[in-house]
Amino acid sequence: MPVATPDQYADMLDRAKSGGFAYPAINASSSQSINGILQGLTEAGSDGIIQVTTGGADYFAGHTVTGRASGALAFAKYATEVAKNYPITIALHTDHCPKPALADFVLPLIEASEEEVKAGRNPIFQSHMWDGSAVPLAENLEIAKDLLPRLKNINAILEVEIGVVGGEEDGVKHEGTNDALYTTTGDVAKAVEALGLGEAGRWIAALTFGNVHGVYKPGNVKLRPELLGEIQAGIAQRFGTGPLPLELVFHGGSGSSDEEIATAVANGVVKMNIDTDTQYAFTRSVAGYMFENYAGVLKLDGEVGNKKQYDPRAWGKIAETALAARVVEATKQLGSFGKSQS
Repeated sequence: MPVATPDQYADMLDRAKSGGFAYPAINASSSQSINGILQGLTEAGSDGIIQVTTGGADYFAGHTVTGRASGALAFAKYATEVAKNYPITIALHTDHCPKPALADFVLPLIEASEEEVKAGRNPIFQSHMWDGSAVPLAENLEIAKDLLPRLKNINAILEVEIGVVGGEEDGVKHEGTNDALYTTTGDVAKAVEALGLGEAGRWIAALTFGNVHGVYKPGNVKLRPELLGEIQAGIAQRFGTGPLPLELVFHGGSGSSDEEIATAVANGVVKMNIDTDTQYAFTRSVAGYMFENYAGVLKLDGEVGNKKQYDPRAWGKIAETALAARVVEATKQLGSFGKSQS
């Protein structure tokens, strides 16, 4: 199926919220990872979101050059073309854009989509994340407020981070007190006052409840997904809305238990970012292949090796399939398994 139109993406999020499930949003950094994600979503019968970070865009552009906007556009063009071969619907998203990267990442991509929409076509990306967690909240919301109408005009969605996800992802690093890892209802209320509840443009919120990017052992991070329900109730009471007024995003979920994920989804999470786990699944399968086929992938003792084994397509297919299996697992955890709108 083609990449989702803005209306289809909006419907995806509406269905997730009303149906009590969430979509996996998997980071891609190569054509192989895009292929593996599409394979996994298809095997799961699930729609989903494929996203690219600043670091991923840098890699798509070529690691010896500087051109992350062109790398992101290459990512989008590739994903848009190959997605036509799969019977599921995907949306494209840019993940984690801190303030220093606005000028060479998200803003050029918004401009490119504005040109597309002017020509009567759909935006290139269906949503963009502005990560203002490293700046004061007032500045974070001021920048979000400037971005929101531009995204509304191209029928795209803004993702904002209110709070701080610990750890590091693609150079976006946060260190601070434990209190900073838990978003407050007061801060979210300020976001609603600045951005509205949809009338000024649709936005989704990455709230923090102890989340940390990267790898950690169970027990090292204290997640409080019930906090999301408390914030939702506080916003509903303050602004006179129905239950679960906000559409939420779960960042830093690697190592989370099924119960923690289920609680987050029940409290309004419609999108969960996945990067560390799929990276490991991909690389672990390659490592296993190389160890198992050691004599074939290396020219040992003057021999010629085995071309069929060191052909990058041989181990590439295995890596894509391993990544796909982790995507299937994520759809089951999030409840999107078997619920594709296609």
